[in-house]
Amino acid sequence: MTHRRALETLDRTLRDLLSVTNPELRHIPFGGKVVVLGGDPRQILPVIENGTKNQIIDAAIINSPLWSSITILILHKNMRLQATNSDAASQKELSDFSEWVLSIGEGNVPSQLPIDTPDEMLVPIPQDFLIKDYTEPIPTIVDSVYADLANQYKNVDYLKTRAILCPKNDTVDEINTYIVSLLPGEIKQYLSCDKVVKAPDSHESYDILYPIELLNSLNGSNFPTHELNLKVGVPIMLLRNLNQSIGLCNGTRLIVTALGDMVIQATIMSGSFVGHSVLIPRIRLTLKNHKLPFVLERRQFPIRVCYAMTINKSQGQTLATVGIYLKTPVFTHGQLYVAISRVTSKKGLKILIEDDNGNYCDTTKNIVYREVLAAMNCQTNYSAI
Repeated sequence: MTHRRALETLDRTLRDLLSVTNPELRHIPFGGKVVVLGGDPRQILPVIENGTKNQIIDAAIINSPLWSSITILILHKNMRLQATNSDAASQKELSDFSEWVLSIGEGNVPSQLPIDTPDEMLVPIPQDFLIKDYTEPIPTIVDSVYADLANQYKNVDYLKTRAILCPKNDTVDEINTYIVSLLPGEIKQYLSCDKVVKAPDSHESYDILYPIELLNSLNGSNFPTHELNLKVGVPIMLLRNLNQSIGLCNGTRLIVTALGDMVIQATIMSGSFVGHSVLIPRIRLTLKNHKLPFVLERRQFPIRVCYAMTINKSQGQTLATVGIYLKTPVFTHGQLYVAISRVTSKKGLKILIEDDNGNYCDTTKNIVYREVLAAMNCQTNYSAI
């Protein structure tokens, strides 16, 4: 997901620094240093807000001048999908599931209907994964993923291995609000302090143009909401790097253990700092949006409840039970592949799909930009030669 400009900036920086002692290094990529990159071209590409397909592909590493200097090393073993049983039937089931996941990522599943753009296809989902009988979709998928939540809601081992994934934040917030309402205990509400960042040439009364109600209603990607409702035992996810030395990084999942007025106490649920108790403060965050004529500054805890999370935010997560709620279809390259590939076994995947009328559906949209995969394959073939 890293923008190619970031990699090119690192390249120029290393060349400048290392060429001080050896001028020849200015003409060698990364100043002669070996740089190891990890990634999967089937996953989501760099995020360009409201960007077109061409803008997103242009931001990918395949369009960097450094691409010709990169040698691709292919990993052939899926480390998430590991069979617990060694019998032939289990191995065959695992192999078939792995093949299906790859076929989704590479866009090889035949489309059910002709679609105008070759990047989008309507693919069938195997019946084994589908949630079919339901009247209310959100309670149904919550029961499928978080069975026995009433007794396990404070169990870290239970919470860290499951999540519900959705394409958009609106659906994620709806699910999280519903689950928090099911838990015992009183809700503690935290409201943000919002203001407009004053530009150098702004009039002294600039803030009168933007009422506080408008500022409170604004939300953004990877940005905390104005209203944050928490209970003890609720899992949360950090939205910013706070202190990497103690494990407080963007994407870290924690469970709330105490709710104060100025800080939140939580325990890290996974990673090398699992079990560590930390304090999370309010911080100032800014939201820049080309649709807004101002920059919003919000003082709030940099967290979101994470019973459910967006598919983009789930990249890097490994989960035993994954529920995918497609109230709306995916909207960019690799999202469907990322969602289904978070799970560690076939039996842990549950998918609920709605059509435009809110009814049950067994097909969904899959988006694959074949130019990215083609560039990877060409580079692989070249390197092999």
